[in-house]
Amino acid sequence: MRPIADADWPALRPLLVASMDWRGTGEWTWERAIADAHVSRYAAQWGHRAGDGGVLARHDGGAAQGAVWWRLFTADAPGYGFVAEDVPELGLAVSLESRGRGLGPRLLRAAIAHARESGHPALSLSVEDGNEAARRIYESAGFVVMGREGSSDTMVLAL
Repeated sequence: MRPIADADWPALRPLLVASMDWRGTGEWTWERAIADAHVSRYAAQWGHRAGDGGVLARHDGGAAQGAVWWRLFTADAPGYGFVAEDVPELGLAVSLESRGRGLGPRLLRAAIAHARESGHPALSLSVEDGNEAARRIYESAGFVVMGREGSSDTMVLAL
């Protein structure tokens, strides 16, 4: 497990798709994600904007097992879990093969520590109704619901 580097972006693509397709229906693809105006905000020029960061897990240098990444958004172009321009919104995904082994909580703890060291005041995220596995991970890390948009809760963790 280590901080995400610019060169890791290709490895993050399937994880971004997995974070959108958490139900496993296959309806989200990379092409659909980058064509969607709202979802593409999470990917466009990743690693080249101030405030981009995260943690990546790989097994023996192979494919990415999971990652937590964050990005700052503006009030004019917010993410799903936007709360403030100085609060990064995070995404988390674990590959199908690596789920159920505690990797998600370990990644989240590492990301929280990294974000805290980076001086961020808080982290936010959005979790859809029905994604109870993710919700349990976030709640166990101390995230609390701060708002609701459609069928998703916006959760925040003060750092």
